[in-house]
Amino acid sequence: MLVLPNVWDVGSARVVEGAGYRALATASAAVTAVLGHEDGDVAPSDEMFAAAARIARAVSVPVSIDAEAGYGLPPAELVDRLLAAGVVGCNLEDSDHAAGGLVDADRHAAYLAEVRAACAAREVPLVLNARVDVFLPPAGVPADGRVDEALRRARLYREAGADCVYPIGVGDPDVLARLVEGIDGPVNGNSGPDLPLAVLRDLGVARVSYGPRFYRAALADLDRAVRRLAEE
Repeated sequence: MLVLPNVWDVGSARVVEGAGYRALATASAAVTAVLGHEDGDVAPSDEMFAAAARIARAVSVPVSIDAEAGYGLPPAELVDRLLAAGVVGCNLEDSDHAAGGLVDADRHAAYLAEVRAACAAREVPLVLNARVDVFLPPAGVPADGRVDEALRRARLYREAGADCVYPIGVGDPDVLARLVEGIDGPVNGNSGPDLPLAVLRDLGVARVSYGPRFYRAALADLDRAVRRLAEE
């Protein structure tokens, strides 16, 4: 099981690498916050790729980035930007940040297929982690239909060439077990109160990421420290 405590800048990347992790991944919510932007595919792509490049240059292990929804870039340009940044893979999510809800699944699968084709044309096997946002409240999918819709999207994305499927926001072990069983390929999960690493491993989850959790914890530590300092 690949465990990825997500990073947001060179300092955090070096800390995680120094702890012995053999690969790194960024969290867009953390990176955009550090750069002074909102999350949700609205940050300037130049700034996001520059941040990714700084991280990739600073460490000796592979780096995958959260590329959100692709920043509106054509597939070939997205791949070229990823390669120029020196990263080995990316997340691509199916939220429709402009219109709300989710992008049409067939349209997103077609985009993923074009990204995969661009990778093949450049003879570089970038890892595509296809995020399925069905379980996020803004997706607008009724609770009783989320598993079926997630499985449908996962099948399309895998057929399009995604290496891994990431049903973000699943905190129920039974739901995650159904997804792992029903998805033909590796599944990215998140740890939580009912999903510690041991449970995720037993369920067959292949990849675990943490999003902005450690970034927010670091800020909380800073907040406590400077408040104590102010009191002194």
